[in-house]
Amino acid sequence: MVPFPAPDAMGCRALEVSRMPSATYLIDNGSLRPASYQRLCFWADALSEASGKQVLPVSLLHSSKIDPELLGGKRAFTWERKIKADINEGIRDFHFIPYFFGPTAAFTQYMPERLAVLRERFGEIRCRRAPFLAGDLEQPDDQLLNILESQITQTINQHSLHQPHVVLVDHGSPQPEVTRVRDRIAERLKVKMTGQVADLVASSMERRPGPEYAFNEPLLETVLRSPGYNTGTVVVALLFLSPGRHAGPEGDVATICREAESEQPRLKTVMTPLVGDHPDLLNILKARLEAESVEI
Repeated sequence: MVPFPAPDAMGCRALEVSRMPSATYLIDNGSLRPASYQRLCFWADALSEASGKQVLPVSLLHSSKIDPELLGGKRAFTWERKIKADINEGIRDFHFIPYFFGPTAAFTQYMPERLAVLRERFGEIRCRRAPFLAGDLEQPDDQLLNILESQITQTINQHSLHQPHVVLVDHGSPQPEVTRVRDRIAERLKVKMTGQVADLVASSMERRPGPEYAFNEPLLETVLRSPGYNTGTVVVALLFLSPGRHAGPEGDVATICREAESEQPRLKTVMTPLVGDHPDLLNILKARLEAESVEI
């Protein structure tokens, strides 16, 4: 598989309405940024080609508001709008592949609630969810760890660094299970990269207020002001899949890093590529497509 292309080189071939007796959706959170949805289209197309099964890119929210002209004339779909359209085409069997690392409430709470409403309106439909990208939530997938390790190593070599400090950052979640997955990934990465990095810690980009969400600590901004991480060149490893408001070039993570550098004159941060940039992500997606699914 070729490396991920530039956004303006991508199409969304998988956006056509499914005519199959069943439909498979690759589902992300959604964004108003075209580049984020184009990334989802790319992986849906790649997974379709690798599996021989049509995989449709849909978002939970937001993406349907993107101007189709920015997507090569194709319209983006949110999952609920797409499933209604497919039900009207006679499809009653749906397979959802989460484009998420861990058990987000979108899949564990929101989607089952909305499916109950859809079943009241349309009658019985079968819906199955594939495992999340991290796989086993206590022992995250080795392939995912290898992607992150290779991207950290690539960044270390690119900047000629010697045993730098590394901070792994995700968005932050109101679900402790999602943060637990992130922490397990960081723990295993730290062991795998012994001798290559001085230290490796996990952090959140942001968190909700209140002590009940303290499991998201430490925040990235806090880590970048702490001893060992406030001087020298620190590698910020992005546990994000797609560019957008948070992980894009001018996104929230980059802003946090710039602000920390302005306050800590001896600090320089360098960011790894996104997980969604790595060609080996296709192997994980294909494994999730083929894995035993959960009825929802």
